[in-house]
Amino acid sequence: MVARIDRRFERLAAERRAALVAYIMAGDPDPQTSLDLLKALPAAGADIVELGMPFTDPMADGLPIQAAGLRALKAGQTLRATLAMVAAFRAGDADTPIVLMGYFNPIYVYGVEPFLRDARAAGVDGLIVVDCPPEEDDELCLPARKHGLSFVRLATPTTDDNRLPAVLANTGGFLYYVSVTGVTGSATPDFDSVGQAVARFKRHTSLPIAVGFGVKDASSASAVASVADGVAVGTALVEALRHSLHDGKASALTVPAVIALVEELARSVHGARKSPGRQDKYGQ
Repeated sequence: MVARIDRRFERLAAERRAALVAYIMAGDPDPQTSLDLLKALPAAGADIVELGMPFTDPMADGLPIQAAGLRALKAGQTLRATLAMVAAFRAGDADTPIVLMGYFNPIYVYGVEPFLRDARAAGVDGLIVVDCPPEEDDELCLPARKHGLSFVRLATPTTDDNRLPAVLANTGGFLYYVSVTGVTGSATPDFDSVGQAVARFKRHTSLPIAVGFGVKDASSASAVASVADGVAVGTALVEALRHSLHDGKASALTVPAVIALVEELARSVHGARKSPGRQDKYGQ
């Protein structure tokens, strides 16, 4: 059976379109609003959802996503509640891929095998765990693959051709290119460099390449979509949510504010038709 992530990229490749990968923090600003937002993302144009697992020490994240995680934790979000959130989403959506993104500590505390079993049962498709390097694949990556979960790895501007084989060895679903040096939302990428990096990765793998960590608006999303297989947006969505809050709580504007931005980004990403000249296993 073809995995949901693979099916989604195959369909978009046939349409010569990039995927919009939308990130939200599970439980931000509260569990019910977060679930309502998650359920609304696919209809707004999100092709893949990255669902953040809140953690107290998110070393790769900038201040907006750090704050989102703290709001979620304050509202009582746990890893178990995050898996329940995925299961509730799956009750109405069997097609949209969901990738959990976060750090190893909450998974370790949960227990690796119980977590992987429960994640798979809930309907999770993949994991992005930023503090699990290839040298530690036995800890989580390989067990995840045995449970049928894709382990999405990050590559950065400093990932050279000597390091790349180790990064790609057990990667599944797609390769996530961190287009800027630094934490999430810290800078705007150099789009010429992004195109060069994607082309270089394509020489080493047939996996789709999604680009994130610097895409802030429709213009930058369109520019990235013209050269990459996926465009990941997180900080901009988290900030749209934050600006909609009233005294730190969800307002009637919270879900509509985020969805409006997702719709705008989706129009830009899906409208950036990709060149048919580049070929990989998805025909892109």
